[in-house]
Amino acid sequence: MLDAVRYLVDNGVKWTALPVDFPYWRAVYDFFRRWRSYDYVRELYERLRRSAREHAGRNAEPSAGVIDSQSVDASETVGEDSRGYDGGKSRDGRKRHILTDTEGLLLEVTVTTADVHDSKAAPALLETFMDQPGRLLQLVWVDSAYQGPAPAKAFARHGVRPEVVRRSDGQRGFVVLARRWVVERTLSRLSRSRRLNRDHERRPDHHAQMVWWAAMIRLSRRLAADAPRWPEKRPGRRPRAQA
Repeated sequence: MLDAVRYLVDNGVKWTALPVDFPYWRAVYDFFRRWRSYDYVRELYERLRRSAREHAGRNAEPSAGVIDSQSVDASETVGEDSRGYDGGKSRDGRKRHILTDTEGLLLEVTVTTADVHDSKAAPALLETFMDQPGRLLQLVWVDSAYQGPAPAKAFARHGVRPEVVRRSDGQRGFVVLARRWVVERTLSRLSRSRRLNRDHERRPDHHAQMVWWAAMIRLSRRLAADAPRWPEKRPGRRPRAQA
């Protein structure tokens, strides 16, 4: 079942178009819904994230993060009641708001209609993350869109200090901004999963689950690439003699 959902997220196929090598599509969809109901994929990703941070010599829970958003067009399966138009990006669909750590690992995601301003979505994003036990977040880098009384109140309630990253005067076009590039890189990598290139989900919470699945796929591949290989890198094993 896990491989079936990974295939769907990575390749962007319809549920009914899953290859015959996988279980019947309705059984796979029921599996996806059960994992969504109990938030299993998020729990699995958080365990992998903590392991990745500890492997890199960091604390399991981050003390600093970065927030940004990304608007995506919606397909005809998305109803009018859960989609909007983002005039700044010329996107008719939904917007995913994410919080990452300083390495770009996903911490939290919320999905809104594309016409919701970033400053209005930031409080819910922060509240969802900070309401979990053991959070150590103290500093968040944001852009100028995350200013105003609503996000400031949410940041102050949890003792988190927002720091706005601005462009230098006179800069035009694409510019790599300190700290901001980390979350933008994460959004770009998530978009490599074809299911996220365009929003096909009838429900916003299903789209959020697809983001968690895409993040889990990428992180598991990263951890697998760092794992010891036999026989050269596995401790305690001698390499096979050359013929």
